[in-house]
Amino acid sequence: MTSNVGQNYPYTSETEAERAAAIDRLLGAQEDLAGKLAGEATPLDHNDRWWVWKCPTKGCPGLLHAAGYSLEKHAVYVVCDGSCAKTFLR
Repeated sequence: MTSNVGQNYPYTSETEAERAAAIDRLLGAQEDLAGKLAGEATPLDHNDRWWVWKCPTKGCPGLLHAAGYSLEKHAVYVVCDGSCAKTFLR
């Protein structure tokens, strides 16, 4: 499997309530996340379920949760809940 396919293949899914709770928790834990989301993403539309991906950062055990849509590219803006606390486009 190529790295491109491996990085974009969803790991699991979560309900809208689970996704919103994860993002709320991350907003409380990461000082600069609210500013990054405001400057780099637009709000998500309503879906009952959202994909969750494994973080591609080496050594990070985190999962990537949908936080918005990218302003610059046609992609979902995701946030890692693990030790790297990075953002990615999926």
